[in-house]
Amino acid sequence: MSDTSTTTVDRTEQHGRPLVPSAARWRPLGIDEVRLDGGFWGELQERNATAMIAHAERWVEEMGWAGNFDLAAAGTLPEGRRGREFSDSEIYKLLEAMSWEVGRTGDADLDRRLRALASRVAAAQEPDGYISTMFGRPGQGERWSDPEWGHELYCIGHLIQAGVARARTHGDDELVQVAVRAADHVCDVFGPEGRQGVDGHPEIEPALVELYRLTGERRYLDQARLFVDRRGRGVLDDIELGRSYFQDDEPVRESTTLRGHAVRALYLAAGAADLAVEDGDDELLAAVTRQVRSALARRTYLTGGMGAHHEGESFGLDFELPPDRAYAETCAGIGSVMANHRLLLQSGDARHADAVERTLFNVLAASPSAEGTAFFYTNPLQQRVPGDVPDPDVASPRASSSLRAPWFHVSCCPTNVTRTVASLAAYVASTDDAGVQLHQYAAGTVAATVGGEPVRLRVETGYPHDGRVVVSVGRGGAGGVDAHTPGAVLGGGCHRGRPPGRAGVRGRGRAGGRRERRAGPARRAAVHRRRPPGRRRPGPGRRRGGAAGVRARVRRPRGRRRAGAGRHRDRARGPRRRGDRARAHGRRSRGGLAVRRPPRGGRGGRAPRGAPGAVPRLGATAGRRRCGSGCLSADAVGPAPGPTARGLRSPARPTPIGGGGAGDRRPRRRARGCPRDRCPRAPRAGSSRAGGARPRASSLASGACPPPARPTSRPSPRGTWPG
Repeated sequence: MSDTSTTTVDRTEQHGRPLVPSAARWRPLGIDEVRLDGGFWGELQERNATAMIAHAERWVEEMGWAGNFDLAAAGTLPEGRRGREFSDSEIYKLLEAMSWEVGRTGDADLDRRLRALASRVAAAQEPDGYISTMFGRPGQGERWSDPEWGHELYCIGHLIQAGVARARTHGDDELVQVAVRAADHVCDVFGPEGRQGVDGHPEIEPALVELYRLTGERRYLDQARLFVDRRGRGVLDDIELGRSYFQDDEPVRESTTLRGHAVRALYLAAGAADLAVEDGDDELLAAVTRQVRSALARRTYLTGGMGAHHEGESFGLDFELPPDRAYAETCAGIGSVMANHRLLLQSGDARHADAVERTLFNVLAASPSAEGTAFFYTNPLQQRVPGDVPDPDVASPRASSSLRAPWFHVSCCPTNVTRTVASLAAYVASTDDAGVQLHQYAAGTVAATVGGEPVRLRVETGYPHDGRVVVSVGRGGAGGVDAHTPGAVLGGGCHRGRPPGRAGVRGRGRAGGRRERRAGPARRAAVHRRRPPGRRRPGPGRRRGGAAGVRARVRRPRGRRRAGAGRHRDRARGPRRRGDRARAHGRRSRGGLAVRRPPRGGRGGRAPRGAPGAVPRLGATAGRRRCGSGCLSADAVGPAPGPTARGLRSPARPTPIGGGGAGDRRPRRRARGCPRDRCPRAPRAGSSRAGGARPRASSLASGACPPPARPTSRPSPRGTWPG
């Protein structure tokens, strides 16, 4: 039997917070503690409140999805039912969006509409707590008869999340009671002695954990654990796409990366992370972290989008990231934000803040139109032909339509966008005993309590169009402000004693205090790396290699010829100085990676600093490999900054923000020499260093460069090696 014990919960501490972990390195703040005023994100929230939520309301009525609950209450189903088997979830996501928006603004008219819609849902609930307009009545399928495709638990998961949102912004009411009764029914049916199954689409897992945090009822946490532990053991039928589509091919604890249907995988990761935190299960949390970080490094587009395959809306293999055939569903981007935000709060790793930022700008914010009445479902990075403008009064039958559509026959993304934007302030900042952490730069205010004393911050910024960020302290307590350095600025926040990716100031805040910093765009950035073995530190008189693309004056040894027309310095006769060799390798003499100044505007053009489109997308440096000679392999050099192909898709889409991930496979200038047989330290046929011998093929095929040849005598005064 499951544990029916209850833990006392102080709901005042949870007010306005979508996520309330019992233990975390950083404590999240709620929508009433962080207010977005103007700026990029404040304008999007205003568009959501005035247009997007009302637009979704209109369409769920026109499509008949809200009317399905009226038919269920009247007992006339299945006759007249409209929509897919998961259409109930769109009503629940809309109710969640309304709940967060009412909690944020106190809009009385929206609250009235919310109550009316919740009453229609409540009327359709069965006496035992079961609720669905697709199953369970004469002429319909039996309850829980189609776990692979029925989406019954998936829909109830979204209902529970709507109930949690309402409870944390308003308190108990009819919607909350409907959600609790549905959760109790799930625990009765799928408990330890009940049905030993899971839903084909994960979503119930994070919902049950959050309901446990809200109510303190242990049975909800136990049920979430059962669902996570059962998955991956072949409890679902095999299909033509394989069990990996459902993440049912291997247990969560044994998986190494995200796979299968992208939204399913990310929702499961978020739920498993929540469960690991509440159980204190370090093994499970480490498994989720491993999977998410692997997907970020190998299966994520430059824009933060996830999911390369149209077939199955799924992840591809490692580095299988076609730009024009990218699926990158908007819901998958929202799932990535959910999973990465949870891992950020637990680990403090800036990679997760970067992932949230890139995805928010390039997937979430890019989905709705400027009017808030049309949405992208998929997010390819490149469009080869112009798309057809959809009819604004007709739902699109194709989720992969090339332009924004007002609605879709499968319209999970618009309602998902509305609920996320309404609760967006919760992703901006957090606190701990030492101060406040700013994870995303957004104009607004932060009011929190640190060390028992109130702290109020005012953030002024035009980010991402302008990299200037000003943080003003209205009234301060003990602690300081810790700000995230976006991945677009490689090393911009690597101050001594601070971890990479964050910068801040410690000390007691004072009223009227003001701190200003640049988050980008950056003219030049460097990532410092250890010097390869055998390489000396540049001595006096040797000029270190500067940023690529900035010509540095290098003194030639006596007797050495200048490289002539058509002859690259890398092939000039005679050896190169260390600084020259470092520049040919694309890095500093001391081992740092020198990055070209980003182009401002188009190719060869320059735009003023801070102008839209001038935010650099410098390559990620994690995973850089060394060959056998100790040099950096050219295939690990980050992508050259510049305009992305995503800009060709639609003028309304913003330029991708954030550091390039593994998915950035655009053509770029490769340093001459490396890898392997092109390494400048490898002997070449006929060269004096190699004595006329070509390196053995076996050494090149082994994946490592040959060791550097040692000179047979000291250099001659003329600067060339004796033959």
